Amino acid sequence: MTASAELDMAAEPQPPALSYPQLFLRFLRFGLMAWGGPVAQIAMLRKELVEEERWISSARFNRLLAVMQVLPGPEAHELCVHLGMRAKGRLGGMLAGLAFMLPGFLLMFALSWLYFAMDIQSSALGAAFLGVQVGVVAMIVRAVHRIGEHVLNDRWLWGLALGVGLASLLGASFWVVLPIAGVVYALAASGRQSLALVCAFIGVALATAVIWWSPGVQPGDVQAVGASAGPVALFLSGLKAGLLTFGGAYTAIPFLRNDAVGRGWMTDGQFLDGLALSGILPAPLIIFSTFVGYVGGGPIGALAMTAGVFLPTFSFSLILYDRLEAVLKVKQLHALLEGVAAGVVGLIAATTLQLGQATADLAPVLWPALVIFAGALAILYLWKSKLNIVAVIFAAGAAGWFAYG
Repeated sequence: MTASAELDMAAEPQPPALSYPQLFLRFLRFGLMAWGGPVAQIAMLRKELVEEERWISSARFNRLLAVMQVLPGPEAHELCVHLGMRAKGRLGGMLAGLAFMLPGFLLMFALSWLYFAMDIQSSALGAAFLGVQVGVVAMIVRAVHRIGEHVLNDRWLWGLALGVGLASLLGASFWVVLPIAGVVYALAASGRQSLALVCAFIGVALATAVIWWSPGVQPGDVQAVGASAGPVALFLSGLKAGLLTFGGAYTAIPFLRNDAVGRGWMTDGQFLDGLALSGILPAPLIIFSTFVGYVGGGPIGALAMTAGVFLPTFSFSLILYDRLEAVLKVKQLHALLEGVAAGVVGLIAATTLQLGQATADLAPVLWPALVIFAGALAILYLWKSKLNIVAVIFAAGAAGWFAYG
């Protein structure tokens, strides 16, 4: 080791000496306390591992967080994998990541079983869950606004988000529009605006051709509910969502819904119920993928879907590790990912409109749903607390019970 490397090691704080079981239990505790979404989860990690125990310097933690926000996957989970690897190598990273997600996974697995064992939709709780579904739509609207504030930083990104959202509503596949959005912004950010415009026009023509040549598929069309999927299909569906979750777990919604509802595994109402259940658990919101997998393929399907969703979050930290911070230095790659992220914002907005329409169609009377929606938005915007999502879910459920029960 060179003298400069030794100096860097001395300057940078190091994690304490822990055994593998101790490391697992340390991050299992974080998993049990992971309430309040990514902001609260990251704040918890920062307070205990950066400020109190000095596993890593504050400056390096901030740089890593900036990288995690560019890469797909839940940032808090990726930080756990990275910090676990920093303490005990790759096995430590795997143990830390598994421990952090384990409580949420087990609780969601149990709730998924209970949801169907009780036949919630057909029971007296159906009215309460209709209110919850309205509240979840409000949660997604708030998330679109919040993510958009961080992602849509210039006119190009706004244009890409609007274009991708409109194309999605018209029936264009995200496999077509998202890569185009990334390439367009990479060209624009490098100063080649004319070429970016040409690429955008080509993208519009390609998306139009895809819509034209798929005359039997209309926006929002789904197969008859009741279909099931094998473990491989569920794993690949989860992997696709995991690779495209730029900007937080809410960005996985359009990709999982495209498969879960589009292929007939579940209804929009059940999809929103799964999101609501994940909101009351100590876990990354992306754990709702376990519910989707359970509906699509039973217990094995839940395992397969969860493995697919979380594989990228493990892989980026375990494979790249020391190279992660270099990602931000590759300007072309950074711009490409920003363009894709802007397109994902448009996809979530389009999906939110479709979910809102589906929920409105389920309401026997529309005005109580509108009141619940407005009240949920008010709580989310005005009450700055890590428990506001939990409050919205329970308040919307109570209002739904009162209005439709």
